Amino acid sequence: MDASDFVLGGLASVGATLFTNPIEVVKTRIQLQGELAARGTYVEPYKGILNAFAAVAKNDGWSGLQKGLVPALYFQFIINSFRLSIYNMALNKGWMHKKNGEVSFGLGLVWGATGGAIGSYFSSPFFMIKTQLQSQAAKQIAVGYQHKHTGMISALVQIYNKRGVFGLWRGSMAAIPRAAIGSGAQIATFGKTKFLLKEYDLVTHATANSFCAGLIAGSIMSVAITPPDVISTRLYNQGWDESGRYKGWLDCCVKILKSEGIYGLYKGFWANYLRIAPHSTLVLLFFDELLLVRDKYILKHKS
Repeated sequence: MDASDFVLGGLASVGATLFTNPIEVVKTRIQLQGELAARGTYVEPYKGILNAFAAVAKNDGWSGLQKGLVPALYFQFIINSFRLSIYNMALNKGWMHKKNGEVSFGLGLVWGATGGAIGSYFSSPFFMIKTQLQSQAAKQIAVGYQHKHTGMISALVQIYNKRGVFGLWRGSMAAIPRAAIGSGAQIATFGKTKFLLKEYDLVTHATANSFCAGLIAGSIMSVAITPPDVISTRLYNQGWDESGRYKGWLDCCVKILKSEGIYGLYKGFWANYLRIAPHSTLVLLFFDELLLVRDKYILKHKS
């Protein structure tokens, strides 16, 4: 694995996260409201995406829309460093190609899921802190368990002092299927779409090709990732004194289906879509552009 690919993958995601974190805050709140309650039996402080933005800005201030930004940046840097560098390595070595040279969707799924699973495990503490900080809200619009963190460092220290290293990786097993499904769908679609757009002379310009492929990949990813994303959000945000609420990924899924129905697993879908589609497009576009800059730099200094 090229070390520069690792760093460039992380930098690409950091740039995208600065733009998409407010949507992530809204998405997290919507996923947590009405937790394990039948539809129509609870108060909804967030009645859609625009209403949620207005509610957060009014009650938490405009800065409330960037809650959890710091751990979100760390999370995105780590997970995308792994998954994008692994994707690029597999692509360059021909591990994602069929014998005729065509990019394989199935192999793309495998390598995308592998990179996503590895990256999600190592970035898990930051995903947990991000979720818990994003759920913190004024009493009028509070949903889910309200953790008393004052920032990322204090949260990491507090959890480590009380629960040790295992506490920092609580919920990591739930994050693996989330990342594997989402990353597999995104990477496989991105690689295959780029190939097809070039093959049929639909979009051949490098930047436009990456942009279009990233947009399509993000759309597919949002459909695939929302149910495991809801489950991860619930598991990461549950209080330590609520440890019996969910006993794991499968238990959480079953309880959501029983109490909230299939709708519960797709809470926050449109917010997720509005976050993932542009985020995916920007990450993959930035990554391809950074690779081009790096390759031009190497070529220039070799000649």
